[in-house]
Amino acid sequence: QVQFVESGGGLVQPGGSLRLSCAASGSIYSFAAMYWYRQAPGKLRELVATITSGGSTYYADSVKDRFTISRDSAKNTMYLQLNSLKPEDTAVYYCNARSFGTGTYPWGQGTQVTVSS
Repeated sequence: QVQFVESGGGLVQPGGSLRLSCAASGSIYSFAAMYWYRQAPGKLRELVATITSGGSTYYADSVKDRFTISRDSAKNTMYLQLNSLKPEDTAVYYCNARSFGTGTYPWGQGTQVTVSS
């Protein structure tokens, strides 16, 4: 039932910025937390940022002070602002969520972020 659609990726030069969006088919109020992940070719999927139902945010050390996670519950949309991008940020970015129960949700197709000069 719940689906996520990521968008906003693209090709950007080092030091540039992007804003990623995650549109959820269900209400954000159904989620205990929402997450942004990324996965580079040949690498494991990495948790990048978290926002809880209470609005608390958490970031991986590699993106701390550069990325900002936010949400608009009225629009059922989560965002990830990417600033000061580096080539190592190149990956497919995915969003997902945790329910208040034990259920899990399927991965979307993700959105490609490529940082290159």
